[in-house]
Order: sequence, then structure tokens, then C-alpha cells
Amino acid sequence: MSPSRRNTPFAIALALAVAGVSFASAVAAAPDAASLVDQARANIRLNPEASQRYAESALDALKARPDPDLEVAARLVLCDYQGERSPQAAQSEIDAAWALMPKVKRTGLRAGIMLCEGQLLELANKTHEALARFDEAARFAEGAHDSEMLADSLYQRGYMRALLGQYAEGLIDERRALSLYEKLSLTSRARTALNGIAILYNRMGDYAQAKHYYMQSLKGHIAEGARREQAVTLHNLGRAHENLGEWHEAKQAFEESLAINHELGYSRGEAYALRGLASVCNATGDATCATAYLARAEAAAKGAPDARLHAQILLQRGISYRLQKRYPESIAALQEAATTFASADSLAELRDTYRALSATYAEFNDWRAAYERQVEFKNTSDTLLLRQLDQRFATLKVEFDTAAKDKENTLLLREKAVTERALEQERTVGRLQAAVIALATVLTLILATLVVRHRRASQRMEALANTDELTGLPNRRDILGRLSEWLGTPQGPSCATLIADLDHFKPINDKFGHLVGDDILREVAKALTEIVREPACVGRIGGEEFLVMLPDTGLEEAAQMAERLRERVLAIDTSRWFTDRGISASFGVTASAAGDTVSSMLRRADEALYDAKARGRNCVATRGG
Repeated sequence: MSPSRRNTPFAIALALAVAGVSFASAVAAAPDAASLVDQARANIRLNPEASQRYAESALDALKARPDPDLEVAARLVLCDYQGERSPQAAQSEIDAAWALMPKVKRTGLRAGIMLCEGQLLELANKTHEALARFDEAARFAEGAHDSEMLADSLYQRGYMRALLGQYAEGLIDERRALSLYEKLSLTSRARTALNGIAILYNRMGDYAQAKHYYMQSLKGHIAEGARREQAVTLHNLGRAHENLGEWHEAKQAFEESLAINHELGYSRGEAYALRGLASVCNATGDATCATAYLARAEAAAKGAPDARLHAQILLQRGISYRLQKRYPESIAALQEAATTFASADSLAELRDTYRALSATYAEFNDWRAAYERQVEFKNTSDTLLLRQLDQRFATLKVEFDTAAKDKENTLLLREKAVTERALEQERTVGRLQAAVIALATVLTLILATLVVRHRRASQRMEALANTDELTGLPNRRDILGRLSEWLGTPQGPSCATLIADLDHFKPINDKFGHLVGDDILREVAKALTEIVREPACVGRIGGEEFLVMLPDTGLEEAAQMAERLRERVLAIDTSRWFTDRGISASFGVTASAAGDTVSSMLRRADEALYDAKARGRNCVATRGG
């Protein structure tokens, strides 16, 4: 587990949650305990050691005047503290909290215990089990109608999804958590959710955007005086600089993080910062400097139950050994790191480890092993790249306003840039493979493999370029291309075109948010495709507009089809989003005539659509050729 998710531990959230429900009654019964729990949750962001002392003092005070809600809050603060130091001690706090739950008034605290259990699973490198536990906490909090606990659970689940490469789902979780925190006026935790969003962008490979969010979050932490959060965010900022190859800036961020962690006595945070400084040294070829930092990192991480931290230190240790030409030791360290990263499904770190192993074997003149590690690097890199591309396209509509049609060009340019970066990365890997192949004397076989890989990648890029990332339908470029091809057929049969536009869609986006708007667009697309069958096709041409192409169809038959589609859209169940309105669409219909072009057909269909809107919407209008 990286310290990136530790900006606001869930124990703070739980203590704050209890403050809103049980503190009022508890102050009369046990004012000392209430005050101590309040101090514990306040200091966990400033001084973890003081937080522990306050929580333990609260438990002592509660022996005389018990309050189950306050005791659960205190024990979960201690669980958060012990989780990074002693899993056994943290588990004891979890067991004690579960034993208290039958007496607790606020059932949503059960989700907090699940979050603590998920944290221990994550520290043990059981990432999939941790995600399952965080998901269970989110579902329970939502069922209990506990907005605060739901936000905390979404934040934790979003971080874990980012770690496992589920970037689109993770971004939705983090943005939803951010929205809930803002509604609850929990500014500090809203800033933490912003950090979670930055982590997602960093893992998606959008390091510049991640850096922007980290800087924004860091300013808030400094203004608030939250020293621990400053240290964590500085480390994350250093990682973004590291990914961008900005070594001077990375060193500065890691050094500042190290100084604050040392001041707070947070040894695990020191270990992460020292690992970062060792990475900078390795990148600049200074193995002596890296070795010194790694020795300090290993000492700081000693006893910390964080498998991925130890693996990250081993990765840098293996690189420094290679720089010192201590090849057997480098191979041993890197293989151990690869085992940990593979078990955690951490593809980015596994990719980096295979690349380092390939370089070590090559310098060691073990060309066969170098080639084998290079193939593993290539396969892992391809998997990660395709996952990043798939997830990045899936998150575009989280970032952009679906109602703004003029942003379509921006999306297309972004797709093109992503594709170009992907192809350039493929070419770079190809060149490196070619060198290994030449040394391994299997040039012909590997070149054939590369051809197949490039062909598949090109086919996938072409499919992505012609697909609307939100609905999965053909996009504007694809559907209009099909229409142009049909109209260009010599003496071809007639063709009808329908344009459907959702009625009053902007107010839905404005009132309920773009995530609901995106759900509605996907549901409408599903409804249209249930009726439209080949050779007819339906595509999304922008915003809330869809185009249906009906080959070999006259105007009257097309109008009948439009009426069926209108009724199907009107029948969509909207109860999952709202109850005060339905969904309807207006349709403009036209049929081709001799000499028609795409532009002339679209113009007539648009004119018919305007007629339908003028008639009061939710109807079908036609224009002949």
C-alpha cells in the first residue's frame, strides 16, 4: 500500500461521524471521553502518536461511564494507527469493535469496521480481498442511509480500484465521495478525495493532470496546517515528477516529504520518501547515493506490514545492484519484487520490474533469460497499455460535459494523441526487442510476432476511433461514413434517415448531474438498438442526438419506425434516477432522393426535427426529398 491513500484515515471519518450522532448525548454522560475521542481524531492528521494517546485515554475514561458509540470510534482510531505498525494489535481493536456493535446506536459504524478489515487485507497484499471488503462497506453504508460512512467507503474503494487498474469505476467512486463530502461540508476529507482523483490520473498515465491535482491539494493542506497530509501529498507529487522524468523536482518533493515524516516520527512515510530519493539516484546513475538511501529506507520500513513498500524498495535495490554490476544480487532482488507485484496485480510496477530484470540479464550476458524477461515486459506493458486506453476512454464522459457538442473535436484530438502515444510506445518496445532478438539469434520468429501484435493493436485503435466511448454505438464519424458510402452506390436503393433528440435533456444534467445524464444516454442507446436491426444501424452524433440509417426504406416506412422508437424511449423506467419526470425524444425523418448527399439529408432531417420540436416535442415529423 502506498501512503497516497492515508491523507485522511477512515478513523477520522468514524470519529467525526460519531461526533454528529452520539457526542451530544455522550457529553452529558462522559464529557471527558467525548473530548478525548475528539482530540484523537483531530490529531491523527497532525500527530499520530498523540492521537494514539488520546484514544487510549478515552478508553480508560469509558471504563467508568461506558458509551458504545464512543468506544467503537476510539477503537477504530487505534485500528488505523496500529494497522501500519502491528496487524495483530489492529485485529484486536477490530474484534473489540465487533463485540460492541449489538449495543451501538449508529449501525453505519459497521461499515467503519469493514474498512479497517479491508486496510489490513491491503497491507497484507491481498488486494482483491481488500476491494471486496471495501465494496461490502459501501453497500452496507448505502443501505443504512449513512452518507458520511458511504463517502468514506467510496473513497477507499475508489483507491483500491485504481490500484487494480479499474480506473473508470475508481474515478466514479472518488468523484461521488468528493460530492458527498462537499454536501456534508467536510472540507478536509473533500481535499483527500481530490487526492484520490489525482492518484487515479497518475495510474492512468496522465501524470501532468495528476500533478495539477496534487498541487491544488497541497495548498489546502498547508493552509490547514495538516503536516501529515503535506508529507503524503508531497510524496505523491514526487511520484508524478518521477513518472515524468523530472528528477530535480522529484528529489525536492521527496526531500520535503522526508523532512516532515521525520519530524512527525512517521517511519513508514520516511521509508516511502527514501525509496523515492533512491529512484532519483538510480535514474541519474548514482548507485552509491541510491544504496545509502535504500539502507535507510529498509531500516525505516522494518516491521511495517506493507508488502508493496518492501517490494518497491527491492525494485530500486535491484536497479542499484545492476549499476554496480552485482548481477546475481540484482536478479535475486528483482525476482522477489516481481513475485509481490504479480500477486497484487500491480501491472505498472510489475512492468518496471521485468524491464529492470531484462536489462540485468542482458548485461550479465544471459541473452536467453534477457529475452524471456523482455517478452514478459512486453506482454505486461501491452496489457497495462490497453487497460489504460480502455479505462481512459471510459472516463472521458466523467470529465466532459455531454451537452457541449463543440467539445467533440477535443475528444477526437485526445483519442488521436492517446493512439499516437500508444503506437510510439509500441515502436519503442519493438526496437528494444529487436536488439534482444538479434543477440538471441531468433530474429525471424520475433519479427513475425511483432507483425501480429502491431496488426492487432492497429485494428483495436481503429475500432476505438469509430466507437462512441459512452454508449458503445458508432460515433458521428462512423455513422456518417456509412451513410456517405450508401449514398455513393451507383443506382443504389433508397435510404431513410432519422435524427432523434432527447427532450429537455439539459435540465436533467443540471439538476441531477452528468453521471445520471450519462446513464440515461446509455439506456436510450440500449432502447434504440433493441428495435433497430441490420442492415439498419444507429449511431450517436453528439450530445443527446442519435442518427438511425435505414437502407432500402421509404419515407412512410421510416416514419413508422420512428414512431416505434419514440414509444420505446418514452417507456424507459426512470425511477432509478428521479420520479418527477420521464424521458421523451423528438424525431426528424427524411428519405433520400436522386443526387442527395450526406449534408442534404442531414439538413432535411434537422428541419423535420425542428418541426417536431415546434409541435411540442415527443413526436415524429417528416420532410420529403
